[in-house]
Amino acid sequence: MRAPHRRPRLPLRDLLAEAGAGLLARPARVALTVLGTVVGIAALVATLGLSKTASNQIVGHFDEVASTDVVVSPARRGATTAASVLPFRAEDRLQRLNGVVAAGTLSDVNVGGHLVSSVPVNDPLGQTRFQLPVKAASPGLWRAVRARLRTGRVPDAGHSARADRVVVLGPNAARRLNITRVDQQPAVFLDDRLYVVIGILDSVERQPSLLGAMVMPEGTAAREYGLAAPALAQIETRVGAVDLIARQAPVALAPTQARQLRVAAPPDPRELRGAIRNDLNALFVLLGGVSLLVGAIGIANVTLVSVLERVGEIGLRRALGAARRHIAAQFLVESSAMGALGGIIGASIGTLVIVAISAARTWTPVLDPWIPLAAPLLGALIGLLSGTYPAIRAARMEPVDALRAGT
Repeated sequence: MRAPHRRPRLPLRDLLAEAGAGLLARPARVALTVLGTVVGIAALVATLGLSKTASNQIVGHFDEVASTDVVVSPARRGATTAASVLPFRAEDRLQRLNGVVAAGTLSDVNVGGHLVSSVPVNDPLGQTRFQLPVKAASPGLWRAVRARLRTGRVPDAGHSARADRVVVLGPNAARRLNITRVDQQPAVFLDDRLYVVIGILDSVERQPSLLGAMVMPEGTAAREYGLAAPALAQIETRVGAVDLIARQAPVALAPTQARQLRVAAPPDPRELRGAIRNDLNALFVLLGGVSLLVGAIGIANVTLVSVLERVGEIGLRRALGAARRHIAAQFLVESSAMGALGGIIGASIGTLVIVAISAARTWTPVLDPWIPLAAPLLGALIGLLSGTYPAIRAARMEPVDALRAGT
């Protein structure tokens, strides 16, 4: 009775030893091949981490300024009924709402086309009178728009209650009027009315129209130019309180006419974060994928060249009893090892790049923990796929043909 035919076995330890010997026989070539995967994995890890870090920074800045910005204005500008919806005590009413950090009102003042000048007479040799936008602000507006002064101060509630003739100039308006300091109480003329300049703005984070305007107290505009009601209410909220304030502000300002008010509030920061991150990830993953493709082609090329150079070795092993699967397994292990090694080094380099760029930009580095852990597995998978064709080609070689070609 014939003994059953037993399929040859190759222990895992021997398989790994053969694959290791094959890699170490050509260290320079292996290093250059691994470099392609290193670049691809490093680019992928770095871009994913930087996209998340950058999106967090963008959203953080959005949370700091834009996500706390609420503007309430009449829904029908110009209408007589809508023009009086906002009360002059809007600032006090809004301050009572939980979640409001600062609030104020802002209006355009109709001065009848009067010109503004820094001297009381016309200079025939040059232009000294300008048409500047004139605005009226309540005391709380300056904090609500995050105004920064270059010099001087802003009007307070006393200026508005007394209807004092004082103004604050935006930097562009001050430049046109050639006023750079307020320590000597410079004055400007609006037609024949004199106003003392008590402050010059440096910048604002909201309502940029203030930068080129002359701003007077709300009470002054009401007495001298017949301002009937504020044009809008500017509100700064605490982070996360926008939706609440957007619902409550119209009721607080006009309990019986809340529907005649329009509220402009920012979108949900979480939606913005997701949109930014998705856009950045789509771009950066594409770039990382191109780098990985280059690395995969390099592994496939080197593995195929290795097969052609080791035709004699393959033929000898087949003649000594090695099965086709043993030959294929050895080359697949070699290509997978190159990919995994590139993944480990690439993940390390990519993480260091994220930390270095974040430190240079004073950002907080953000990286999902699964990305550096999955990078070696991704590299091994790329190596496995890249080595499939060369491994199949090596396994299909007949022992006699391989020995004859290798001699």
